[in-house]
Amino acid sequence: MSVLVETIKNTVVQGVEQLSKQPWYEFTFENKSSPLSTNKEVFIGFCIYFIVIFGIQAIMRKFNIKPIQLKWPFFIHNCILTVVSAALLSGFAYNLLPIMKKHGILYAMCNVGSFTQQMELLYYLNYLVKWWELIDTLFLVLKRKKLGFLHVYHHSFTMVLCYVELVGRVSISWVVITINLAIHVVMYYYYARTSVIKKRVWWKQYLTTMQIVQFIIDIIIIYAVLIANNLYKLFPNFILSFPCAGSDFAHVFGCLIVTSYLFLFIDFFKKTYNSTSSKKSTSKENAESKKSKSTSQKSTNLRHRSKKENISHDSAYSEN
Repeated sequence: MSVLVETIKNTVVQGVEQLSKQPWYEFTFENKSSPLSTNKEVFIGFCIYFIVIFGIQAIMRKFNIKPIQLKWPFFIHNCILTVVSAALLSGFAYNLLPIMKKHGILYAMCNVGSFTQQMELLYYLNYLVKWWELIDTLFLVLKRKKLGFLHVYHHSFTMVLCYVELVGRVSISWVVITINLAIHVVMYYYYARTSVIKKRVWWKQYLTTMQIVQFIIDIIIIYAVLIANNLYKLFPNFILSFPCAGSDFAHVFGCLIVTSYLFLFIDFFKKTYNSTSSKKSTSKENAESKKSKSTSQKSTNLRHRSKKENISHDSAYSEN
């Protein structure tokens, strides 16, 4: 097991050094030498994402191309993302726990000292994974699945959000990222499993619930920090005010995006699971209605039959 862990570690280190063109222990995002580390690259990539997915979708519709079966590529894709999410989560925990133990959780969330070189590297790797996750949409398009607004908006803007938070050096970013990574471990495991095993997973609904709870926790924390940070600028001695590392734009942008996610996921939950419950309820009511009509019909038939027998009996009696 230790050999496997060491092999994975060495592979990641080599990959990081090749991508960033600098030793991993000296990595810094600020020098703009790493891939996808400029506004221009992010904007172009953002546009290409939409052009590719909607372009392929239009071509497949125009030429009536049948859905492409991608069971095993989709399975491998999700397995890798499950492992990568778990590895990143472990990396954050490994670096954050000593900081929290030594300085406390507030220092870890808001002090510029918690934005260490190792944390910056983890933020960058997590940001690169968000580019990789855009392939999720490509799979949906090639399989001719429904492409909802929530999916496209969430995937594209999460990549942008991670970039903005990284550039803005927001020290509280790890709170949102670690919760998200924990959910992604479960979510990508679910996708990997259902891609090869068609048996219904009973806890599917709880995935969306977990994401909604995630956004509620995120909003409570990041809005509290945003308010405290702005109070500190106006009233430095106020008891509930304290500074928090990161640019103002990155703080506000993060609040707005996460808030929009919360409302969109709640709306998705209502439309998906409430409509399903409604359909089940309607189906049950129809079944009960049919059963009631059938019972009523049988009862009516019995009454008619009984009446006929009585008339027949009376006739026979009168003839005698």
